[in-house]
Amino acid sequence: MRIALAQLNYVIGDFEKNVFKIKQAIARAKKENVDLVVFSELAVCGYPPLDFLEVSNFIKQCENAIDEIAAESRTCGIAAIVGAPSVNPKLEGKNLFNSSYFLADGKIKSIAHKALLPNYDVFDEYRYFEPNRSFHCIELNGVKMAMTICEDLWNVEDDPMYVFCPMDKLIQEKPQLIINIAASPFDYAHAEQRKAILKRNAREYKLPLVYVNHVGAQTELIFDGGSLAMNAEGEIINECKYFEEDFQIIEAPLPPKGGITASRTPPIEAPFLPPLGGGGAKIHRIHNALILGIKDYFSKQNFTKAILGLSGGIDSAVVLCLAAEALGKDNVLPVLMPSSFSSKGSVDDSVSMCENLGINYKTISIENVFNGFLDSLKPHFENLSFNTTEENIQARSRGVLLMALSNKFGYILLNTSNKSEMAVGYGTLYGDMCGGLSVIGDVYKTEVYELAHYINSEREIIPTNIINKPPSAELHHDQKDSDSLPDYHLLDKLLYEYIEHRKGPAKLAAMGFDEVLIKRVLRLVNTSEYKRFQAPPILRVSPKAFGMGRRLPIVGKYLS
Repeated sequence: MRIALAQLNYVIGDFEKNVFKIKQAIARAKKENVDLVVFSELAVCGYPPLDFLEVSNFIKQCENAIDEIAAESRTCGIAAIVGAPSVNPKLEGKNLFNSSYFLADGKIKSIAHKALLPNYDVFDEYRYFEPNRSFHCIELNGVKMAMTICEDLWNVEDDPMYVFCPMDKLIQEKPQLIINIAASPFDYAHAEQRKAILKRNAREYKLPLVYVNHVGAQTELIFDGGSLAMNAEGEIINECKYFEEDFQIIEAPLPPKGGITASRTPPIEAPFLPPLGGGGAKIHRIHNALILGIKDYFSKQNFTKAILGLSGGIDSAVVLCLAAEALGKDNVLPVLMPSSFSSKGSVDDSVSMCENLGINYKTISIENVFNGFLDSLKPHFENLSFNTTEENIQARSRGVLLMALSNKFGYILLNTSNKSEMAVGYGTLYGDMCGGLSVIGDVYKTEVYELAHYINSEREIIPTNIINKPPSAELHHDQKDSDSLPDYHLLDKLLYEYIEHRKGPAKLAAMGFDEVLIKRVLRLVNTSEYKRFQAPPILRVSPKAFGMGRRLPIVGKYLS
């Protein structure tokens, strides 16, 4: 049986565009003599639709879209599997199911509902969907298939969160193939984890497997694609591209009709990618994910131009490179905003970098703006020494100038704060924390340096001076980040264990971190939640990003 894997980039709520793409893929499948074309989870409406699911007209448009796609299946003589919400006809439980529709001959032949609804990190499906407890296979051209949705393949008995495994129900009908449609978001280590889980299922049930994932970015979430087909031994026989749309056709390798009874196999360990300092594959993935995140954030909202402050530091340098690659150099405006505290080297390095990129820039001194604020506040600040107040006024002066240019010319301001700064609150609200999108807010400072080296791997784009000089906000004379923060190599390791692995003070101390340092850093992280709450949406590239995947109270007594 010829099966097409249609890996597409959808827009949440844009039914016209989504259905058009799906119908295009079905028409292509017809030309290539395909029997079945498979689309991803909630493809019709995009993922995650969030509270759009509570709007009755939204659900009606989903139903209309399914009917239109079903009609296309009749016209082309091709069957399709496509994800969409469906209404729960019962009076108990949630109003909706997260469903997989099997369409053929112009009809809805069968609907399978998702059983295991994720409710962790960025997922909140229990808010909207009722879990399925009824299972059945589908059949096409004499081939029986187990139709599953994303996490329905993830639960196994050796998992402490085990409830039950839908495949243990479906295997009783003796399917010959597993179909899994998914919306599995990217993080830098997730591809290996996904493949290990799919491989385990193929081996355990001794069945070939087809897996179709989303690709594209939806605000914070980035979907990397990587749709694939495996044989019954768990070997990948075809794999779609990462970070772009793709359409692949496979000849499904099927076991004898009637299937094979499942037997438990040991779990397959995913290869380990170092969390910090991993280089290589990890940084390559982060780079490509951020490019896609920027590109889709702009294109899906019909934005075209970006603006950012270029300070001469590593963070803004990396963001400028990413934005220029994602949007084109003519669509990005870097603005140099020196003050009396800015070093000549920072200005010169910024100019050199713009020249390396062949990109136009503006220079606007903040000196007059800053002095204007000081003059206005002088009667109220009399006899008080220069401190973070004056530093923050400089950051806010820059923010005002950038937002003025944004408003006047229609640019979207890119935020350049990194994850280390976000974590400890080393940023100024309404100043350097301004922006419509936080590009590297899920990238630790040490990883920013890795990105810089990756960007420079073929030629020098980011001047060596920017990479080598000690990091500084340059808000007072001879300022360095190390005046206020621990060395980033030490800080990032501690932050990673606390944020990604949720390790408390006792476990951190047992790992060898200094107890005074632990107390200081954790206090900074916990008391900065109010700042992060007001930060722009952050592109998620790690397993635990600030934002929708890490929800903490702003006001509360933190554990110690």
